[in-house]
Amino acid sequence: MKLLIQGNDITVTDSIHDYVQQKLEKAVKHYQSITTKVDVHLSVARKPRVTNKHKAEVTVYANGTVIRAQEGSENLYASIDMVSDKIARQLRKYKEKQLHKKIHAHTNSREILEEAPIEEPVKTNLISDRTPQLPEEVVRTKYFSMPPMTVQEALEHLQLVDHDFYMFRNSSTDEINVIYCRNHGGYGVLQPKSETNGNGE
Repeated sequence: MKLLIQGNDITVTDSIHDYVQQKLEKAVKHYQSITTKVDVHLSVARKPRVTNKHKAEVTVYANGTVIRAQEGSENLYASIDMVSDKIARQLRKYKEKQLHKKIHAHTNSREILEEAPIEEPVKTNLISDRTPQLPEEVVRTKYFSMPPMTVQEALEHLQLVDHDFYMFRNSSTDEINVIYCRNHGGYGVLQPKSETNGNGE
């Protein structure tokens, strides 16, 4: 397993490095066969009003799948503990899903979405009475491969990356879609509007 530890506004001392290595090796101990690389980003917010200043973000690359978790607290070592525990749970969940997939290979992908979430009209005003604010500059750009996948596969990836949305290329349409967690529970899918699906059918 390749382990890369980086610090942002923080010096990664030998003691911090050893602690991260110890915790992450324990977290992925039972998943070494599928884990190829682990990236760790540690950061400290310098602004006085920011709570949970010490953040730990871990990205695990397992069999071509990205598993990600992040935690923040007022103590760096506590953040490392929490994110290590979360990664261990995410890896266990991933392995269980892989086993379940082998047993139930023909699950209908639409069964994972609550009834007709795609047919709901998109609200015209998504920000209601809030004033839109854009960052002064782009602070981070990410590039990643986007192999075609089903909605069910996209949901599985969403549950592993510790985000509330996941962008993917739909294998049925070859279009870019976004699957997301709905505020009132369940999941939804955003897809490009066209003449064929403009009415939600």
